[in-house]
Amino acid sequence: MKKAVFFIAIIFIAGFMKLQAQAEIPKGFSKGTITLSDGTVIAGYIKENIRGNASVAIITDADRKKKNYSGNELQAAEIDSNRFLCVKGDFFKVVCEGKLCLLQKSSNAAGKAVYNGSEAMFINDTEGKVNDYFFYDRIQGQLKLLTKKNMDETIAGTFSNCAAAIAKAKESGTDMAVLRQAVEIYNNRNEK
Repeated sequence: MKKAVFFIAIIFIAGFMKLQAQAEIPKGFSKGTITLSDGTVIAGYIKENIRGNASVAIITDADRKKKNYSGNELQAAEIDSNRFLCVKGDFFKVVCEGKLCLLQKSSNAAGKAVYNGSEAMFINDTEGKVNDYFFYDRIQGQLKLLTKKNMDETIAGTFSNCAAAIAKAKESGTDMAVLRQAVEIYNNRNEK
């Protein structure tokens, strides 16, 4: 009788430990979601290698298997509280989101091979370098690199129908927090 109770207790403890192990976040991973190119959203644990090779790995609770996705296969990713949009294979951290987004480039997929069956194709990446800022028009799917040389021209062209956003953007200089406010003003005016 004592052996049966002991055996049942060991089975119970082993089962409990297995359930607890499944609930733990794998080392090096964070909770998050990815949105595939077809719009499918997958939740799980994500390990990002955005700066390294413009990709993420995800482990889902359902199968506990790791699967890698390049920026070319994704529309977006959310890792912890950071949101990224994927454009032309590159990841961009979302600073401000709406009809017009303010993005910061987080990867460089230049020259990365993508395979269509056995045929290798090389990605034409986005302009600029990691940490550069961009305006992204969601409707037109157009990225505009913001540089010191083109800042005034890009702001005037982007905010052409919103004087309040232009005025706020001109205050920004190189302060992205103020430029973010200008984008929010523009989005609030144009989303009503």
